[in-house]
Amino acid sequence: MRFPLSRWIIRFTRGMSLRGKILSLYVLILLLPTLLLGSGSAYLVARGFHNSYLSAVDETVLQTAQITDFSKRNYDLLAVRTATDGELISRLSRHYDDMTEVVDTVNYVDRTFLLTGKYLPGILDFRIYHTNDTLVQDGQLLWRPESRSIAGQKESTWYRDAMAASEPLKWSSVPGSPDRVVITHKIVDRTGTPLGLVYILLDYEAVLGERVDRPFNDKGSLFIVDNNRSILAATDREQIGKKLALSEWQEGLKEDNINDKAHWLDLTHSKELLIVKPLSSGWSVVSSTAMKQLSAQDRMILLLIAGITIFFLLLSVSLMMTVVQNIVRRIRKLGNRMGDLSRGEFEAAIRYSEQDELGDLENRFNLMSERLGKLVEDITQAGLQEKEQAFRALQAQINPHFIYNSLGLLRWRAMDARDQEQIQIIDALTTFYRLTLNNQISVIRIREEVEHVKAYLEICEFRYPGKVRLEWEIDESALELYTIKTVLQPIVENCYQHGAIVRKPDAFIRISIEKRDDRVVMSVFDNGQGISGDTIRQLADGVYEGKGNGFGSTNIKERLALYFGDDARYTLESALGAWTLVTIDFPACRVQPVIKKGR
Repeated sequence: MRFPLSRWIIRFTRGMSLRGKILSLYVLILLLPTLLLGSGSAYLVARGFHNSYLSAVDETVLQTAQITDFSKRNYDLLAVRTATDGELISRLSRHYDDMTEVVDTVNYVDRTFLLTGKYLPGILDFRIYHTNDTLVQDGQLLWRPESRSIAGQKESTWYRDAMAASEPLKWSSVPGSPDRVVITHKIVDRTGTPLGLVYILLDYEAVLGERVDRPFNDKGSLFIVDNNRSILAATDREQIGKKLALSEWQEGLKEDNINDKAHWLDLTHSKELLIVKPLSSGWSVVSSTAMKQLSAQDRMILLLIAGITIFFLLLSVSLMMTVVQNIVRRIRKLGNRMGDLSRGEFEAAIRYSEQDELGDLENRFNLMSERLGKLVEDITQAGLQEKEQAFRALQAQINPHFIYNSLGLLRWRAMDARDQEQIQIIDALTTFYRLTLNNQISVIRIREEVEHVKAYLEICEFRYPGKVRLEWEIDESALELYTIKTVLQPIVENCYQHGAIVRKPDAFIRISIEKRDDRVVMSVFDNGQGISGDTIRQLADGVYEGKGNGFGSTNIKERLALYFGDDARYTLESALGAWTLVTIDFPACRVQPVIKKGR
């Protein structure tokens, strides 16, 4: 089909000028198809924006529901664990005749639940109410319902209503205090006898308010509704405490007075997009977005697309008429210059004054030789960057944030268990990975490198307690100088992995850092199993094919050469079965060294 079509086009345009050919093809190939397809595309794009907006709203509501559900389960678990604590139930049901036993119970409650009440964010008050006349209230955790005011009503009345509720666990808003939320859970013994009540006062903003604040760019509303349809959280805080009426809950509306506007928010017949996401606990997250907002958005998109299409079509016709008049002259000029190039005249430049495609082509031709030189330099620099990225890639195998978060979680658990040894191990790991996983820097001070090695050795000491004696010979004047990151730690690691230092009686490692005039000398000596002469020669020649990366020496040599060139030395000496000495010698740098060009 290609060749017949080509012959037809040639016959059709044979008698036309270049201008006529270009304009005719423009109208047939671009203008008419654009008008036809543009109208259909405009509709599809508008529908796509419409569907995308609906999907974004639905995803926002879903995420809000998931976060709310997860947060609620945490606070529910805190209340349930407290209310079902066997020892607490036993002590609340006991009859006390001795003040010593009362004090013991108070101490038990404070010791067990004082920190529990601060376990989650947003907890403003944590209390355990009881009606045991033989047990005191300490004003801290243990309380008895009296005539004080709580949750917007008298304490004794509030306690009686809470104990009379059908469900053991209940969330409720505080009348007159939209910035407070209350969680209650009944405390009962095995026979079902009520013993008391767990009371948790929450900060609304920290627990629920952030979930519903300013959704959809302030063009909609979010509600968090409990299983009784009472609004616990809303974008408009004045709606908190009311009951929400929706078409999905029509059966329940028959039982209540929907006309009581003071207690109901009726969305049953509203002209809004309503999305309801139920939670596993029986709650629901409801979103409300005005449909007129979606309609206005669709109209705006259609008008915008149509206007842009018409504007550019008219503009393109005008530009086409202008450009075609000039195009033949420019082509002939470029053809003459090509003739000069065919005769080997490369020095003469093409003069141009118009900044269009042909002018850009002429300009690029003039700059070709200059760009070739720059391209060579760019390729060299790209090679340097590739080497640097390769070194950083070796350190980026583990997600640093995942490591830090995991170590933080382990440290919290160790602190909770009061395991000081675990805390020390985790602190050493944190120090070690803080430098190892920091891919933003390649040059550090010697002081930081020493801290990195000490963290690694502290970890090794926990693995092999008392197996290896460490000797440090550190020149304090060298600590503020700069070095390449992680050059000492791989060498020290080889003492354990390849030198089998822990198997040697009276094993020791000596680490020395010394400033000699304008140079820095680092050395690591160990009395491990040593390295054979053949292996040392293979490592020196870079042909060692053992496990891993060849004791890490190749990587260290390449990085030293990258920053110091031939002015840095890495030497390895050893006696098989006796000792090993690794020495690094490089210039003393008071400012950070940079990668040398050409490496």
